[in-house]
Amino acid sequence: MAQLNFGRLGHVTSIPIPSSSAFKRSAAALFFAFLSSGVALAEDTPPVLAGVKLITAEEAVKAIGSGAIPIDARVASEYAEGHIKGAINVPYRERSAKAVDFNASKDQFDLSKLPGKKETFVVVYCNGPECWKSYKAALVAIKGGYSNVNWYRLGFPDWKSKGLPVD
Repeated sequence: MAQLNFGRLGHVTSIPIPSSSAFKRSAAALFFAFLSSGVALAEDTPPVLAGVKLITAEEAVKAIGSGAIPIDARVASEYAEGHIKGAINVPYRERSAKAVDFNASKDQFDLSKLPGKKETFVVVYCNGPECWKSYKAALVAIKGGYSNVNWYRLGFPDWKSKGLPVD
């Protein structure tokens, strides 16, 4: 029988792990069931968002060059440290779960800071796939009547790593 050891302050606690093939098959079945369940881990945003176009850095550059307004959904201190050139900071203040079925009423996002014309082409971003602020901001904007919302899921870290213009 295998042992799983945990050490803390000089003490070791051992937990016996059955080594039977039945246990291994059960553990493997549970692991693969979890993987195939489609459950997104809390740190990753989904790769799609209904009603919103997912765009790459290259597409964001073209869009911004054609007049799209970049919307930085990060907090003001992150925006101050650096942001996509020309971006407007509209922080998405999260209190809801980092989940597709989040409750937006627990959060704060000031739609009045977005362009007044709801058909304006906007590019919403934050800190990459593990950051839910841009996902949530894009969804709230769509629900608020904005019709041309684009989500740059890879966000500022990707933009900066490509050496694209920042302020």
